Amino acid sequence: MIATQAHKDLLVQCEHVHSKRGTLMTLWQEIADQFYVERADFNRFRVLGEEFADHLHSSYPLIVRRELGNSFSSMLRPMNLNWFETTVEEDDQLDSASKQWLQMATKRQRRAMYDRRAMFTRATKEGDQDFAAFGQAILSYEIDFNKTPPALLYRCWHLRDVAWTEKYDGTIGAVYRKWKPTVRDLCRMYPGEVHENIKQRLSKSPNSKVEVRVITVETEDYQEGHNGKLPWTKIVIELENECILEETGSWTKGYTIPRWQTVSGSQYGYSPATVTALPDGRLLQAITLTLLEAGEMYVRPPMIATQDAIRSDVNLFPGGITWSDVEYDERKGDVLKPLTQNQSGFPLGLEMQQDIRSMLASAFYLNKLSLPPAGQGGMSPLETSQRIQEYIRDALPLFEPMEMEYNGGLCEDTFDLLLRSGTFGPHSDIPPQLRGRDVHFKFRSPLHDAIERKKGSTFLETKELIREAVELDPTSQFIVDARVALRDALHGIETPAIWMRSVEDVDQEGDDLAARQDAAEQIQLASGAGEAAKSAGEGAAALAAVEAA
Repeated sequence: MIATQAHKDLLVQCEHVHSKRGTLMTLWQEIADQFYVERADFNRFRVLGEEFADHLHSSYPLIVRRELGNSFSSMLRPMNLNWFETTVEEDDQLDSASKQWLQMATKRQRRAMYDRRAMFTRATKEGDQDFAAFGQAILSYEIDFNKTPPALLYRCWHLRDVAWTEKYDGTIGAVYRKWKPTVRDLCRMYPGEVHENIKQRLSKSPNSKVEVRVITVETEDYQEGHNGKLPWTKIVIELENECILEETGSWTKGYTIPRWQTVSGSQYGYSPATVTALPDGRLLQAITLTLLEAGEMYVRPPMIATQDAIRSDVNLFPGGITWSDVEYDERKGDVLKPLTQNQSGFPLGLEMQQDIRSMLASAFYLNKLSLPPAGQGGMSPLETSQRIQEYIRDALPLFEPMEMEYNGGLCEDTFDLLLRSGTFGPHSDIPPQLRGRDVHFKFRSPLHDAIERKKGSTFLETKELIREAVELDPTSQFIVDARVALRDALHGIETPAIWMRSVEDVDQEGDDLAARQDAAEQIQLASGAGEAAKSAGEGAAALAAVEAA
């Protein structure tokens, strides 16, 4: 299918959006040169086998970026935990059938995402590093019908190749992607739509590249009066022959583009880590180079030679011989001697280098990824609570965008795609309580774990306060419902559910205990009454005996 005027207009928009971010590409290139050298090909062409970091003198900036990027998956998407859960608002009011359907959906979605063919781990691993360095990542998701059976497919795209617009509400609008597949892949993916000129290249140069544009726009912007059509339209255009390879409608955009920190007036995000660390990264390279040069001069200092006394080149390498004039009088001084140097500034340079490293670690939140260090001699419940609160305050800027923008967006988009494809079964099987309700996700993360575990320290702190208050007013012990507080605290410290009895069982045990206590009191009263009667009888008998005597 040959491109129409509407398609050509989309190509013009694509080139316009890409051209407007030329200065941003320069910034991304500089960030990549300093912190993510594997991605440093925004405005330059990289040759295979080229050394990535030959322009750097210290690897520490690369290490802090790598550690932050790796921490995202280890903390927020751990493989050994079910890190997401499908749910709805007010899920505590759902019936058993609705809860079972949500649990089934969670298991099937996790199985689909972690299918080896889906390449979810690879895509998110690349996305995590982009997110840490540039403050955003481009992840695409789709059903790959070329596989048998069909499976999800995730891919992470280079920021250089993808541009997008922002809608009035701040969400991502149209997405324009540059793509260079091989002739073989293009013919395999679109066997009936590829232009004849491309097919002729298949036998001669199957691995040559083809310029393609993949454009995803809202259907109402692309086709006015789109009554009854799907909300998004995907158009794939091969540029050389202006051939339309695909034009399909979709319920979903097909991309998840999480942004860490946004600035009003720009649709692109930023990484607060690299924005803060960029000057320190440059400074560390300069300091390291200076220290290397100073160290080399200290080990191999510059030499002073006596004119006309040296008869050959100065050979300072091991085993080298430097010839001097045999008639030179050594009482006049050495023929060759090192230049006097002052090394007092070297320790200062090392201190500056260490200080810059600590600043880089702070900029990349490496000092916020664990709880503050504990004091000596243990901690009271109040101190533990304060440490957890400090951890939450420090970790919120890091975890909150990741959960909301990254994990939340990716899981919700995947759920919509799987729901439309029938992965969760027919729509008629959805329980009535769930129909028409928005599905969202709960996540496991260090932040949520810290918030929940704070309940345990709060319970102990409450207990101590009540103990002090009871000495002043005994009725203070009735302020807190101990059963509810304890159950909430046990849930917060992740006490296994199998260890805990249900509320009904605990109420029954409480009733039985109260009944046993009442029975014991009755027996004790009866026993006391019997003893009193016995004592009274013995006393009357003794009195009668005295009177008879």
